[in-house]
Amino acid sequence: MPLQEFLVWIATYGYAAIFVLLMLGIVGLPVPDETLLTLTGYLIFSGTLRFVPGFICAFLGTMCGITISYQIGKVGGVRFIQRFGGKLHIRQEGVDRVHSWFNRWGHWTLTIGYFIPGIRHVIAIVAGSSGLEYRTFALFAYSGALFWTGLFICAGYYLGNSWRAFPETMTTIAFWILGAAIAGASVYWLSRLWRRRKRGD
Repeated sequence: MPLQEFLVWIATYGYAAIFVLLMLGIVGLPVPDETLLTLTGYLIFSGTLRFVPGFICAFLGTMCGITISYQIGKVGGVRFIQRFGGKLHIRQEGVDRVHSWFNRWGHWTLTIGYFIPGIRHVIAIVAGSSGLEYRTFALFAYSGALFWTGLFICAGYYLGNSWRAFPETMTTIAFWILGAAIAGASVYWLSRLWRRRKRGD
């Protein structure tokens, strides 16, 4: 969706447009979520929107979208993906990759998955189809939504007229952060394993 269309939607429907567009984008429709969030921050900077309602609508839209995906996974699972995945740009190979991530890194994938294109649209479906209880899903998914929406909106606000460069740059940074987090978690796990073995000796 072109930037001009975002502006028309927001000018016409205000905060409700942010909520609906983000909800649909998280479910899998072709909405560039990071661009919308950063644009929201810029519109707050320019005085078109106010911070509190803008942030709340973005956060709630993200929450609703990720919850819908979770319920889709819980109710429909693989059958839903096979039937409607193509329309939502969700392919089986992507689902298989996310399953592997989920099995290796667990619930934290729900938190960091927002920052990885192609992951945030699928991870909640995988979590739902795997039988993850809602309380655990909500803890990790909603905390990730809070951080993700806040980061991009604040970036758009503080960058001002230079906001357009941030989403692409942030995606690259996110991959480095993810790699560092995985490396750190691996070192922590290996050190705990080594200490247990040492105590066993």
